[in-house]
Amino acid sequence: MSRRGHVEEHGANNLTTSAILLGPDGSPIGGGPRDRKLPFTPPPTAPPDQLYQPFHPPPSPLPDKFRTLDLTQRLAVLRDRLGLWYEYAPLISALSREGFTPSSIEEATGISGVEQNCLVVASQVRDSLLSEDFPDELLPYFDSYGGPELLYELRFLNARQRFDAARHAIDYRLEPKGVRELARSMKDFPRRRGDDGWEAFTRDSPGDCLAFARFRQSREAIDVEDAVVELERALQVVETDAARARVELEMERAKKKAAGEEVEEDGEADAASRPDVPVVRLMYGEVAEATTVLLLPVVRETDGAEALAFAPRRTKTDVDLGLVEVDKGWTRWAVVPGWGPVAEVASEAVVIELADGRTLPWRSAEEERVLVVANRGRRVVVEDGIYVVDKEGRLVVERGRKLAEQGVGEAAAEVLIVVRPPKEDDDMISDEEWD
Repeated sequence: MSRRGHVEEHGANNLTTSAILLGPDGSPIGGGPRDRKLPFTPPPTAPPDQLYQPFHPPPSPLPDKFRTLDLTQRLAVLRDRLGLWYEYAPLISALSREGFTPSSIEEATGISGVEQNCLVVASQVRDSLLSEDFPDELLPYFDSYGGPELLYELRFLNARQRFDAARHAIDYRLEPKGVRELARSMKDFPRRRGDDGWEAFTRDSPGDCLAFARFRQSREAIDVEDAVVELERALQVVETDAARARVELEMERAKKKAAGEEVEEDGEADAASRPDVPVVRLMYGEVAEATTVLLLPVVRETDGAEALAFAPRRTKTDVDLGLVEVDKGWTRWAVVPGWGPVAEVASEAVVIELADGRTLPWRSAEEERVLVVANRGRRVVVEDGIYVVDKEGRLVVERGRKLAEQGVGEAAAEVLIVVRPPKEDDDMISDEEWD
């Protein structure tokens, strides 16, 4: 075969084909290669009296009564404060979208940039209160000209916290400085987990959060007189009985120090930062290397006490072959080393899975899932124990001392050990949680 023939044959094998549209008579449509394209589908057409819009524009931030006003009239509303502050505050956002800067708005209306920001943010906070069904009879408290400064201080809280903080501000007739202190204490409270006395205060109580902030300030005070003043301020706002008892105890000690009397060390506060049960961190391969292991049923913290009681119990064990029989079927199981305290009560042992270890009533090194191994055979509460109880359908861990103070005599189960997940280059037992 000639070289030319080889090239022609090779080229023919690598030709690419394209679709050619043919008319009814079989002739190609279009005059050349560029015309051989698929037909173009035009976009949908709108009715003659409407414009076609491929998307819906965002809703206007302006109240209905301001939408028909021109620019001069809107500026006049802001300049003369025509209406309540939360009614004309959206005008500032609308002007910013139209290209106005804070300085140009200030020049046209006399409202400073700082006040503009306060009005816009406060109106957003007020809207969040409306979405949380804040009582209508309480909203007028923020309608005065000082309302924006009060609501502005709640900007860093979530919607539920804003609701609670707003009610507290009304109940105590707080000024902006007081609302700022309240909001900061509520924001800071979860971060103080593990501090002395923290567990006695309730996170969902604005008064307790504020009282704990003042409680901490009393401990940081250099002069005893200053500490007493802060504790007195804490007693003015504390809401729960446990928190009040903790503040009163601190007050008693502070007064003894002021009188020159000897005060015993606060062993209770130190113990609050440590668990009364073993807290272990599993090591990689520990279960595989264990001489004996235990297979325990697992329930989630959201399953409640009913699921905890319903979890299967061991009925028979064949040690030689490692066979275990239980009284009912179950879907979630955990394999843990055969620790002595757990093996002794294996027939009643159960595992509670907690999504966040910070919910435990002592200091936790970090946010992580943990397993709480508990004994359902011991439910009578004693002060030096740690127990699993049901609170509004959720399983939580509480100290026996706290449950006894609340009059709780029986729990769902007694905690035997807390298991933390494996972690690289970490000790099995945390120094912060164990002596």
